[in-house]
Amino acid sequence: MKTETIRDSSANATTLSLVDGVLSLSELCTQLQVSAQTIYDLRSQGRGPRGFRVGRELRFRVSEIDAWLTRLESEDDRRHQLRGH
Repeated sequence: MKTETIRDSSANATTLSLVDGVLSLSELCTQLQVSAQTIYDLRSQGRGPRGFRVGRELRFRVSEIDAWLTRLESEDDRRHQLRGH
């Protein structure tokens, strides 16, 4: 398990435990500025990030989110290239 020390604006140190960079659903939604329902809808359509449950909570590896976003970018590029030709 990795640990990381961060400092907030008041210079207080906080140590975070990271399990290979894992985000909760709410953290992912905050980062992407979308609702939880958007993520659930994308996942049900087979277009969302792969995740896993810890108890009742849905979690996502940062590496999987990066791969998912890369796939979305590629799909978007292909759509725009098809429309342009």
